[in-house]
Formats: sequence, structure tokens, C-alpha cells
Amino acid sequence: MGQKPKALTPEAGPQHELGAEMRAWRDHRGYSLGELSKRINYSPSYMARAERGDQAASADLVTAYDHELRAEGALIRKYRRIRAAASQRHETRDQPRVHVSYQGPDVSNSSVLLEDRAEGEATSSEGISVPARTDDGRIIFVSISRRALLGTLGTAAAAAALSDAPAAAVSPTSGTLPALNPIEHLQATRRVLIDNDNLFGPYQSIPIVERQMAAMKSLRRDLRGEDRRQLLQLHTQYAELAGWFHQDAGNFRAAQHWTREALELSHLTGDNELTTYILARRSQLAGDMRDPIEALDVAEAAEGRAEPGSRLAAVAATFGAHGYALQGDANACKRAYDHAHDLRQAMDPNPHSPWGVWLDAAYIEVHRAQSLNDLGEHQAAAESFGRAIANLPAGFHRDRGVYLARQAVALAGAGEAEEAGRTGLQALRIGVETGSGRITRELARLDEDLGKWHSVITVNEFKDAMRDAVLKQA
Repeated sequence: MGQKPKALTPEAGPQHELGAEMRAWRDHRGYSLGELSKRINYSPSYMARAERGDQAASADLVTAYDHELRAEGALIRKYRRIRAAASQRHETRDQPRVHVSYQGPDVSNSSVLLEDRAEGEATSSEGISVPARTDDGRIIFVSISRRALLGTLGTAAAAAALSDAPAAAVSPTSGTLPALNPIEHLQATRRVLIDNDNLFGPYQSIPIVERQMAAMKSLRRDLRGEDRRQLLQLHTQYAELAGWFHQDAGNFRAAQHWTREALELSHLTGDNELTTYILARRSQLAGDMRDPIEALDVAEAAEGRAEPGSRLAAVAATFGAHGYALQGDANACKRAYDHAHDLRQAMDPNPHSPWGVWLDAAYIEVHRAQSLNDLGEHQAAAESFGRAIANLPAGFHRDRGVYLARQAVALAGAGEAEEAGRTGLQALRIGVETGSGRITRELARLDEDLGKWHSVITVNEFKDAMRDAVLKQA
């Protein structure tokens, strides 16, 4: 383990100090900007500005530096100290800071008000990305601070989502272990986070996941044998969960980072099923990012790794099928979903694996509906989403919003503007409550698609609600 490098003499201000330490760690590990850029998937120009202190480094960039350069949390801790100090200085402000962030790839024909959209992205841990209508009618995405988000939620909901104290992991700096096994604490916290996800969305959970992963990395130093293996496996599961939260939030760069981190960690555990599941999840993420080649290739790899009769083979086939829809190949898409159903029917009825237990025929069909929408078969897609919504369990609040938003887009594509506006209003309410980027991206698309129906009452009600629900351009 190398010693902490000597930082460059910082210029005035904490932003410059952080940048100087980031550069010092990079120099200490012997990377050029270009080399590190390829490893963490950020542009060298943004990294250079962050290191000089000319532009504030995002939480995701600092985390990527810390992990890749093996700084063991030094850069993350400095970033958090700077943010905490800045928060105290601005505590008395009436309005939260608002950052404009780039929109996800599902939103077409929209633009963002940034010179460098990928490099100026506000991280989801800093705020919630929502669509906003500009003065000239365009949709952009803006980020509301986490404090402002919590102000819009009920006190009970926020407390339930954020109160991880009962199941929190021991602090890495406490020096003593709690009476109960810390692995059990972490397992309990993960279950609570998963339960809360469908009720409240990802934003309240992301900081908790990141704190728990930092605790786990510290605990791994002191554990050996089976305890260490179990903790490493749990760390992998947390990284995959972090990837899912960021994916739902619409922060695809962070989702890619944590999903790749989970994949790397899974190889250390020797758990083939966990590795296969994370590969399948990478295919799902690629589909959300509208990358058909990645979606198909990774799904094929996951299906090839799955054990015969495994549920994971059907999971991988389901996610990969959407890649054909993104390519516009309707016949191949239909065959792929039929193949997913065949795999589901052939799988072991008493699976021992916990991964993908939610997969059933209805799950495959709701993914087929999304593909039908992309293939232009809007009426069939709308009907399929309707069946999925009717059969969705009551606790799946956020998923209901996602299905409603996608159904509304399908209805608009089918020319049923009145019903599209009505359905969009239902989805919008859930989108505001959960902060799901998957919902807001679909609603931004719906807002554009409904633009030609000026005389339809429900369309105007939806557009008015969108205007009231989002921040207007200053």
C-alpha cells in the first residue's frame, strides 16, 4: 500500500485544493491524463480543468479517481468536507442551487443549456434530475438539490427512506465492532433499500449505499476467511444496487461505473451466478442507453454463462431482445422474446439462486411492450402496458409510474391523444413523488409528442401539470 502522495501547492480556494490532490494522486500512480481518462471514461479536458480548479469536480469524477488511483477514500473524504463546508455557508439561502444536467438518450430533439453537456453533468447524489420547459418550449433537464427534494416529500416517507441508522454498518473510524455481526447489519440495510426503492425512488437511497460501501471497504481490511468472502460478495451486491439506483435516476455514467465495479468484484467472489446476473444487468443498462450492440453482446455472454435450466438465462434473453428493437429488426425481436419465454418455461421450477426470482411471463411481456413501442407498433404496446399495469402488485409504486409513462407514449403514438394526456398525468404524479429518471424521460418525450393536439383538454391539463411540476428556465 503506497503512502499518500504529497499534494501540489494549492491555489486559493477548496476547489483548487481538491484538484491539486487529485493530480497528486494521479502522478503518484504514474498515469497521464489520457491514460486515466480511458480507464474511468471521462474526457481529459474535463479532468484537466478539475485538476486545475477551473471547474468543480463532480462527486462521480472524484469517486472514479479515488477508486482507480487506490486513494482509499482520501479524495472522497476531502470532497465531502468541501461540500459540507459549502453547505454550511449557504444554509440561509431561500432557494436551492440549481444545476442544469444533460438529458438521457431517450429524449429526442431536445437540447441542454451547457457548453459541454457530459462534462457539466450534475451528479444524482447532488440532486434530482427533472425535465424543465424553457421559455421557447423546449424540454431540458435540471437538477434540484437533495434538500429541496426532501421538502417535497412527506415527512414519514423521507424518514423511512433515509433512516438507515437501525441497520447501518459500523463506522470505519469507530475502532470497535457493534454487538451484532456487521455483515448482518449490511444485509438488513440492503433489504430496506430495495423495499424503499419502489416506493420513494433512488435519490434518498444513493447516499446510504455509498456510505455502506465505504464501510465495507474498511471492514475488509480486518476480516479473513469466510467472513471476508461474505463481505466481498455483499460489497458486490451493493455495487450492483448502486448501479441500478443511478440507472433509474438517469445518471448513466454513474450506473456504468458501479455496474462495472460490481462485475469486477463478482469475479473475486467466485460466484458464477452473481457474475452472470450482473452481465445481464449490463445488457439492461445498455438498452436504457439505446446501445443495441452492447445490449445484444452482453446478453449473449450472460446467457452463455448461465447454468442449464437457470432463470438467469431467461433474464439475459429478455434484456437482450430489446437490442433488436433498437436496431429496428422486428422479426429478430419477436424471435428473441419467444426464446426468452421458452427459456422461462424450461427453467428449474425450484431455483436455488436468488437472482432474477421476479422474472415471469408478465415481466417478459412488459419488456416486449417497450420494444413494440420502439418498433412503431404503438397500439399493441399500449394494450400490453395496460395489462401489466392492471396486474402490478400495489407495492410497486415507481414501476407503475414507469409503465404508465410508457403507455402514455404508446397511446400518443397510436393517435389516442385524450387517453395519452390522462395517463401521462397519472405517471407525472408518481414521477414527482419518486424522482425516477425513467419516468421523467418518457414524460419529456410525451410532452413533445402531444404538441400537435392543442384542443384536447387532457393534453392541455398534462402540459399545464408538467409546467407546474418542473423548474422554468431563469
